[in-house]
Amino acid sequence: MKILISGASGLVGQALAKSLLADGHTIARLVRPETEASEMDVRWDPMAASVDVPAMEGIDAVVNLNGASIGDGRWTPERKAILRSSRIDSTRVLVDALAHMQKKPRVLVSASANGYYGDRGDEILNDSSEGGTDFLALLARDWEAEARRAELSGIRTVLARFGVILSSRGGALSKMLMPFRFGVGGRFGTGKQWMSWIGLADVIGIIRAAIDNERIAGPLNVVAPNPLRNAEFTRIVAATLHRPAIFPAPEFALKIALGQMATPLLLASQRVVPERLLAMNYPFCFDNFATALPAMLSGKDYRVSRIGIACVPLWNA
Repeated sequence: MKILISGASGLVGQALAKSLLADGHTIARLVRPETEASEMDVRWDPMAASVDVPAMEGIDAVVNLNGASIGDGRWTPERKAILRSSRIDSTRVLVDALAHMQKKPRVLVSASANGYYGDRGDEILNDSSEGGTDFLALLARDWEAEARRAELSGIRTVLARFGVILSSRGGALSKMLMPFRFGVGGRFGTGKQWMSWIGLADVIGIIRAAIDNERIAGPLNVVAPNPLRNAEFTRIVAATLHRPAIFPAPEFALKIALGQMATPLLLASQRVVPERLLAMNYPFCFDNFATALPAMLSGKDYRVSRIGIACVPLWNA
């Protein structure tokens, strides 16, 4: 297959491209005007609503991973506008371009996030649960709405609601571990809030399953089967690193340090479960954080082999 990836330079995009290339697929990247491009890449400028549509012909699948980092910088009005535009506007431009193709791709897998659900306490959230009302929830709602317009063109559309993606290769894990490495780690706030996480190898396996499996469409919770409370996360990290966890970060201190993003990123509770993936018997590489973390720290959580991601079996249930 020929697969087009937006956001191909990010953690997930790079890993996905390596996995697909290892299995003999062809990769094209959506690249901006200032970016060096290969012969297979497709030029676009989402700010100018410009896409080289003829260069997209022959694409079988599209994976949309575009979006500025949620945790980089305080949420000023200007930063919020960037977070929305980099997701909502860019997805609108991409979907409009897909609609103008002579032969449409058969599937669009578009990134979303567990932030869709908002702060929900102990409520168990499945793929069909209602959305929340805070900034991240409304951002995810509008992001998904733009992606779903691809269905009007007859394109099967999957909304991949990612949990916190953890890997030795980068992303959130290194930031989360840093205080513990310096001996000043501890729970956030009360520590009772739920955290839904996912290993990078499973992210890639699930995206590939969503590309291949015609039965997968609509919202899909991309999370491990066992979410954990922040206090349990803290305990496991401290024990694995052989560091103390005696310096809790009070809610008021987090809000002073991080402003508006402290609550949705660190204090909100989202007990999200992958109900649809479990019903389809998706074979998770990492379903338990206590066993996943040592693999991540040793660099054994993700490896590209001749058949893609080493620990994810070929799966098309």
